[in-house]
Amino acid sequence: MASCLSADLEIPFPSAREAEIALGTLSVDKEPKRGGVQRTLKVSDQILHVHFEAQEARTLRVSINSFFEHVNLVCKTMQSFGPPR
Repeated sequence: MASCLSADLEIPFPSAREAEIALGTLSVDKEPKRGGVQRTLKVSDQILHVHFEAQEARTLRVSINSFFEHVNLVCKTMQSFGPPR
């Protein structure tokens, strides 16, 4: 059995509400099954915690890069609309 690679990210947001909005938005976009990457997300206070697992370093890297592009889009969208109420 091949060893599993993993990565953990902690992404801080200005508020717990914004972290929850990011979680709700990013949870909708699941990892493709054929990619072999598993991703779990959770929020603690104003920190979005993300855990990735994959069999290959390349697929792990691609998944993390794609995830950061989505996080960037979510952050820009929240900035455009102002702080949540």
